[in-house]
Amino acid sequence: MFTNNPFAELSALISTDVMQMYIIIMAILVAGGTILDMMHKKSAKYFFLDSAKNAKNAKRSVGAGEKAGLAVATLANEVLTSGEFCSMKRRISHLLTMYGFIFFVATTAIMIFEVSSAAVVAQLWHIGALMLCLGGYWFWFFIRVDVAAEGAKWYKLVRADIFIVSLFTTATFALIWSYLQSKGMNGKVGEMGLTTLFFVLFIVSNTTLFASVLWSKFAHMFFKPAAAFQKRVAHADGSNLNLPGDFDLSSPEVQARFPDIPEYMGKNPENMGAGIRREAPNHY
Repeated sequence: MFTNNPFAELSALISTDVMQMYIIIMAILVAGGTILDMMHKKSAKYFFLDSAKNAKNAKRSVGAGEKAGLAVATLANEVLTSGEFCSMKRRISHLLTMYGFIFFVATTAIMIFEVSSAAVVAQLWHIGALMLCLGGYWFWFFIRVDVAAEGAKWYKLVRADIFIVSLFTTATFALIWSYLQSKGMNGKVGEMGLTTLFFVLFIVSNTTLFASVLWSKFAHMFFKPAAAFQKRVAHADGSNLNLPGDFDLSSPEVQARFPDIPEYMGKNPENMGAGIRREAPNHY
């Protein structure tokens, strides 16, 4: 099963041209959905306006070399290792899902555009699907904030769940379809119907995943690295995302600037601690 290219056998029933056209259509749907999402949420406009505002409040200039270093740090931390997640369980689940998705999508395209691809490509396709299932089901049943922290039922569905549900069901149906094909389940009429059923479910779930970008969290994968990089630049140039800095509330200069501090908290306010960071997160 793991060395079997399920699309090679499928090419006897469906032309490779049709399968390749399907891949191209899915790519167009992702691009179109992302553009529509940017237009609807005005994400690009927000980033440009926020960058301009940060530039006005910057205390120092960040050079091209330093920005390149910040870009590498963003790639290494927020993108490749998901270092922004405080919960290790959430981080591992996210990494399994992310890399599983990359392996699965990339090898699907390779196997369809090059049916005679090496066995290692098929192995990566199955490994990617298994990683998607592991990360996706782990998140769905045990990590989701409304399930883990709010006591909601795991089967409660809302529109925001389109992305994760269609993601792990696509991987699940793909694995079952591949297994049935590898076991030669196309011989008898009933067995052929079962194989066809899971292939159809695979296509429906996959199409839902790529066609629902406007209503799902798919597009955030493209915005997240840009937002993380912008945050690093804002900290480096001193604009601090236009947020107030950390003040020593017992400082006379700070109390002169904010007269209500001694009025309400006394001349020597106690350190109130790390706020919400004093408790380690156990879900998100």
